[in-house]
Amino acid sequence: MVVADEHQHVGMQGFVSHAGPPWFRWRDDLQRPARRQTTSFRARIRKNNLLGCGPTHRPSDATVKPRHAVPLTALRAFESAARHLSFQAAAAELFVTPAAVSHQVKRLEAYLGVGLFHRGHRVVELTGEGKALAASLGDLFGQLDRALDQVGAPTAATLRISTMESFAAKWLAPRLHRLHREHPDLKLHIETGNEHANFTRDGIDVAIRYGPGGYADAHAEHLMDAPVFPVCAPSLLAEGHPPLATPDDLSRHTLLHDQSATGRAGVPDWAAWLKAAGAPRVDASRGPVFASIYLAQEAAVAGHGVALGVGPLVEEDLQRGRLVRPFGLAVENAYAFWIVRGPRAEGNPAVEILCRWLRNETSRG
Repeated sequence: MVVADEHQHVGMQGFVSHAGPPWFRWRDDLQRPARRQTTSFRARIRKNNLLGCGPTHRPSDATVKPRHAVPLTALRAFESAARHLSFQAAAAELFVTPAAVSHQVKRLEAYLGVGLFHRGHRVVELTGEGKALAASLGDLFGQLDRALDQVGAPTAATLRISTMESFAAKWLAPRLHRLHREHPDLKLHIETGNEHANFTRDGIDVAIRYGPGGYADAHAEHLMDAPVFPVCAPSLLAEGHPPLATPDDLSRHTLLHDQSATGRAGVPDWAAWLKAAGAPRVDASRGPVFASIYLAQEAAVAGHGVALGVGPLVEEDLQRGRLVRPFGLAVENAYAFWIVRGPRAEGNPAVEILCRWLRNETSRG
């Protein structure tokens, strides 16, 4: 079995924005790349006076870029792409296209005069200079966000929400326009990560968690179940591909795995689904393993194989025809989606508004 992360690189140059409404901002608390500074790159940052890190004396205007010329949009795009090591995941977080992220990263590289990523076929890796910049930007943007929160308008209701990347991108984001229409004054800070956020340390009001329930650190309310079933791109069912009429036919297709089903009791993996489907002869271990449900699902959308979809997370792609269900069998999942309220949520009317909206959205189907 090959273990891999799904990375994306798009070479298009156009900046096509699908930015969300201005009332919320995405952040992420995934682990950032390890800090590794290089003397030459730090010297370049000082020379360009980037982010206020320049020398204390003022050199001639010919050697210093004016502060207004610092490409902040490009820095945001790079920081997200560096944290995810994926242009597509960064695009989902920032509500732009992967091509837009690629364009902004290239703009930043041109500004600095150095390469920040090594680009391969669907794979991106940070250069030494990229790692150095990414390590600094994560802390700087965190400080900036906290500073903005402190001086924000006190009349605006602000909630900090923590959830997994796949839920944010595949379930929450497509519905947020309805929340804004119903409650235009409600401001959200949505943080994504595969690890559970600490309510006290991270200042989280509400978390939407995928798990077995029984969270000791806060009050948990069941939101919706998460049945599991195979999904694939419609192209895999077209003429010219191996047949996919019975579960046994999966032996001729690539199985896509995600780490969320690895070693977790009650979470169905391919072995469990194939057993339930009566296809024990199919090798359930074949195929790549992705770091998240989101990446495995995106690989399925791209036609790279058959993934096990988690019901609520594939709903939008099924409705829009990006995915299909080759088989009707769904197996039960011990994990579900939960609304988890931290200590900050007590007595907050904005939390009640959000939780009521979440319940209503699940009833819409």
